[in-house]
Amino acid sequence: MNTWPCGISTGCFYKTDILEALPIVRDGGFNLIEVCSFPSHLDYHDPKHVREAGQLMRSLGIEANSFHAPFAERIDISSPDPLLRAEAVREMLIACDAASVLHSRYVVLHPGPEREGKPPPEEWYHRMRLSAESLILVAAHCRDAGLTLLLENMLPHLMFGHVSDMLFLLGAIRETNVGTCLDTGHAFLSRDLRTVVHKLSGHLRMLHVNDNLGDSDTHLSPGEGAIDWISLVRQLRQWNFEGPLILELADSGDCPTCIMQRARDARTYLGEIMDRWK
Repeated sequence: MNTWPCGISTGCFYKTDILEALPIVRDGGFNLIEVCSFPSHLDYHDPKHVREAGQLMRSLGIEANSFHAPFAERIDISSPDPLLRAEAVREMLIACDAASVLHSRYVVLHPGPEREGKPPPEEWYHRMRLSAESLILVAAHCRDAGLTLLLENMLPHLMFGHVSDMLFLLGAIRETNVGTCLDTGHAFLSRDLRTVVHKLSGHLRMLHVNDNLGDSDTHLSPGEGAIDWISLVRQLRQWNFEGPLILELADSGDCPTCIMQRARDARTYLGEIMDRWK
């Protein structure tokens, strides 16, 4: 396939109920999405809300490529506190159940806590082992539901923000239904996008596509920041990557039609690069 499938995350409408956002996405020319799990957008704890979203997606001809599991500092699958860790795992399992109802293919998950800095080596290793144990439980739940679990590379200033952390977890989990989702903006902020792509390439199933200027996670449209998209596409071609790409664009206060225009422009921009570098 010369042009990889390109969809959009509903995270750009995280303040809007998904039942209102889905028609906007369809009318904006997209039928492939990643579902965002912000409670203001989709209450994944509410089976009725999830069912209604799934029914509307099917009626509009929209496919859920992926479901982004919740992330917050309080949701820590690596917590040394067994009660807090169990609660975090429970949140992930509820999210996986919602993904299954929506007929999603993937569940995307942040594998570490939303905390800055790396702890001392002993604490880091202990947390990594606890995270792996939690992820094994989540992966098994996904497998039983026919889902694939994808670990997303985190921002480099966070506790599990180095690509070696991802590789450690992938090696510890050893489940066939586990892979990675590369966030291009997060990887670019590591100052070595090419190395991150190379190291994750054997596990790569999809991309979160966004740009930045190298100083903060601004989720600009591709081409608005400093990422060399031609080089990235050529590298991904070498590894026989086939997509999909999911645009993760910031909600900058634009009107919904403006957001969708930015998404279409981004898709066109990437499509032209992919057509050029077949």
